[in-house]
Amino acid sequence: MERILIIEDEKDVNQLLAQTLQNSGYETVSVHNGLDGISRLRNQRFDMVLLDLMLPFKSGDEVLKEIRKDSDIPVIVISAKDLVGTKIDLLTLGADDYITKPFDLGEVTARVVSNLRRYHRKEQKKQLSYQELILDTESKTLLVNGAVLELTAKEYGIMELFLQSPNKVFSKACLYESVWGDEYLGDENVIKTHISNLRNKLKNHSEAEYIETVWGLGYRLAK
Repeated sequence: MERILIIEDEKDVNQLLAQTLQNSGYETVSVHNGLDGISRLRNQRFDMVLLDLMLPFKSGDEVLKEIRKDSDIPVIVISAKDLVGTKIDLLTLGADDYITKPFDLGEVTARVVSNLRRYHRKEQKKQLSYQELILDTESKTLLVNGAVLELTAKEYGIMELFLQSPNKVFSKACLYESVWGDEYLGDENVIKTHISNLRNKLKNHSEAEYIETVWGLGYRLAK
C-alpha cells in the first residue's frame, strides 16, 4: 500500500485529507509541523508528501529544500497562497504540483493519483529486472539476490543490453558495436572473455544460469 505523509498544521484539514486518501486506498501519516515532517521522512518510507507552506518551527519551503537534498518523491504543496510568483518559486524548488486552498477533495485525490503514477513510471525506467537480477541504470549497479555484483564498464554494458531486451538474441557483432562503440572486426575472444567473466561472477551469487549461448547466433538471457 502506498504511504503518504501529510504535513499540515490545521488539524481539521489534516484529518480531512487523511480520511479522503484512506478512503481511496492509501495509508497516511499525519504531522502538524515542519520539524516532525522532516523527522518522519528521515526515519520512514513514504511514496508522497502533501505539504502545507505555513508550518510551525520550519516552513513548508524549508521542508521542501530538505526533502530535495536526498529524495525525489512527489511533493504536492497545498497552500492558501495563490500568487503566481509563489507557485513558480515552489515548483523551481522541486515541488511536483500545487493546490490552492480552499480545495476540492476530488481534485486532491486526482492529483495524488496522477503524480504517483508519473513517479512510479519514472522509477520503473531506472530499474530493469529479470528473475533474481535488478539493474539500476542510475547508479549503474547490478544486484543478484540482493548482493551488488562488481562489474567492469563493459560487463555492465552487456548486462544492460540483455536486461533491456530479455528475449532478444544478441550476435557478437551487435554486442561489440553496442558496448564498445566500434566496428566489429571478428575478434570473438573479446566477447567470449567478457561473457565468461560475467557467468563466473553471476555464479558466485546464484545457482541459476543467466547467460545462454544460442549456437551460431549469439547470446541472450537464459529462459
